[in-house]
Amino acid sequence: MGITRYVLRDEPAAAGDGQIVNEAEPPSAEHQEMPAVEVQPQQPEEKGGKEAWDALKAEVAACTACELHASRTRTVFGVGNESAELMIVGEAPGADEDRQGEPFVGRAGQLLTAMLHAIGLARDTVYIANVLKCRPPGNRNPSVAEVAACQPFLRRQLALIRPKVMLAVGGIAAHNLLDTDEAVGRLRNRVHFYGEERTPLLVTYHPAYLLRRPEEKAKVWQDLQKLHGMLHGG
Repeated sequence: MGITRYVLRDEPAAAGDGQIVNEAEPPSAEHQEMPAVEVQPQQPEEKGGKEAWDALKAEVAACTACELHASRTRTVFGVGNESAELMIVGEAPGADEDRQGEPFVGRAGQLLTAMLHAIGLARDTVYIANVLKCRPPGNRNPSVAEVAACQPFLRRQLALIRPKVMLAVGGIAAHNLLDTDEAVGRLRNRVHFYGEERTPLLVTYHPAYLLRRPEEKAKVWQDLQKLHGMLHGG
């Protein structure tokens, strides 16, 4: 069954940091739910300390580095286990996220939660953040300047979490993390590495895109199987 039971916006490109490396063998396309594995959240203090997190959150909340600060309702910092083995990076907040101050809370967020559950992960055991911390008006794509203004915040989050694996969902996240304009369909099903730490990074379609194109869910299930294997030493 997997995520083929569920029904999820598309996205284009921008700029960022990353490095594409070796191509991995395609995973099995067998549509079965992974066995539910209860993952206990680690204590955040094991990695980035509370003071460092509090300082970063305060900086993001007070940020006026680009024009988006004038139109936002709230900044959307990120949510989840600050010692997570998996860090998920999305594109930018939408209207629901702007109101609530949390990433992936609308229909796409519900599908993301279901996707995680399909491989035995509870949402609160991973860390979820966006490339942008403020919503672009009208949900337009972020500008190069806006991405550049937010990029240091995302890098610092990554440095505090030190995840085992990263998952970029959608084109905007993938293009900025990997500094490429290659299509998501060509970036997925391969292992990339991000930053000086060379954190393994996978790319998949954005949940909102799957709401419009449910026929692509089989490919996302392949990506989730690969992710499950990487998290569990496969």
